[in-house]
Amino acid sequence: MAGTLKAGAAIIDITPKDSQFLFGYPHVKRYSTGVHDPLLSSALYISNGPAQAIFIANDIIFVSRDLVRRARQRINELTGVLADNIMITATHTHSGPVTVDYISSQADTIIPKADPAYLKLLEDGIVTAASQAFKNIQPAQIGLALADSTGIGTNRRAPDDPADMQVPVLMVRSPDGKTNIACMLICSMHPTVLHEDSTLISGDFPAMARLYLQKNILGSRCPVLHHTGPSGNQSPRHVTKANTFQEAQRLGKILAHAVAEVFGSIEYKTDVNLSSKQAFTDLPRKTFPTVKQARDKLDKAEQNLEYLRKTNASRQQIRTAECDWFGAEETLTLAHAAQLGRLQKTYDSLLPAEIQVIKIGPWKFVAWQGEIFTEYALAVKQKFENTFVISLANGELQGYITTAQAATEGGYEASNALFSHDSGKVIVDKTLEILDNLK
Repeated sequence: MAGTLKAGAAIIDITPKDSQFLFGYPHVKRYSTGVHDPLLSSALYISNGPAQAIFIANDIIFVSRDLVRRARQRINELTGVLADNIMITATHTHSGPVTVDYISSQADTIIPKADPAYLKLLEDGIVTAASQAFKNIQPAQIGLALADSTGIGTNRRAPDDPADMQVPVLMVRSPDGKTNIACMLICSMHPTVLHEDSTLISGDFPAMARLYLQKNILGSRCPVLHHTGPSGNQSPRHVTKANTFQEAQRLGKILAHAVAEVFGSIEYKTDVNLSSKQAFTDLPRKTFPTVKQARDKLDKAEQNLEYLRKTNASRQQIRTAECDWFGAEETLTLAHAAQLGRLQKTYDSLLPAEIQVIKIGPWKFVAWQGEIFTEYALAVKQKFENTFVISLANGELQGYITTAQAATEGGYEASNALFSHDSGKVIVDKTLEILDNLK
């Protein structure tokens, strides 16, 4: 049922108050030495009277299923919004604290377990952002346009392979158009401009895009919710000149300009249908190699990396080989865990995988757990127009959902996956079923 739109938004600072291990790269004792830009929890509440929804985007590497479950319950108690109408996502910055204990990182003694004190700060920030957005409700109008983020990255293994440069931009503003309530966007690119040599807390290029938009166009009080679309095989690797804050700002500005260019083409609505659908599914597990096979793979990865270094290969080739070496190490860790029967507890913490769809007027926002290859999102978008997929939402999967080709090639992404590439089809099929029922 359509009704007059109301909306509210809020921002809460979730920057750690002390030095934290910055998670995303192995083998480096990378504790934060300061803050380049604050980590934020940004929330948007939407209601048309009969129905409500809340989106919460967080500048963090992962949100776990347990954290999402607790936060949803607390938000429901404070606002009355049902859990399946609440979407909680992570931007996936690699310059923020550990939030999940990765089983594939257990052999890396440098990486600490997630800090319970920070996890509480994060959860409290998410709940506070959502409840304040709910309290800030006001009459609103809403519209969407599609931006093009070309220039911020490519498929990270081969620049000419599939990518999704489409950036849906949802704008919410006051009915008279004078006040921007919130801007929500989905960008299918790994936020990994900054590497392991950076020790400052940062949201990477998504934060730089937000800061530019707030300073130059939207106003500093307008929350910008950045969701990361399925981008398991996407990164800035082939477009960056260095792994610096200057480069993060350059890419952020490219994204911000692309978003700003479409503002003028947005057609706003004040009466919209609003609905949500949630489903859960099991995912097929991956079959792991023997410990000996995993050691052989690690030896080959090390030899390839040394060869590329000695032959002065390109920076991008060496980085890809480094990541393949990291992945081979993780394969060995997982092979040991599989042999000892230690994976079941991890699977139990991740499954069943959640698929959520929130429909606002003609637009459908699909939420998937984990890091998923972009081909799967493209498959959904080809079947249903005005449909946009968000990853790293409502939980994670401790690794990638790759394509069959990537699994055969056995690179970094396939090496640390816990689930078979067949999981991608399972997720797509279940999503199409939900969307078909929403028509």
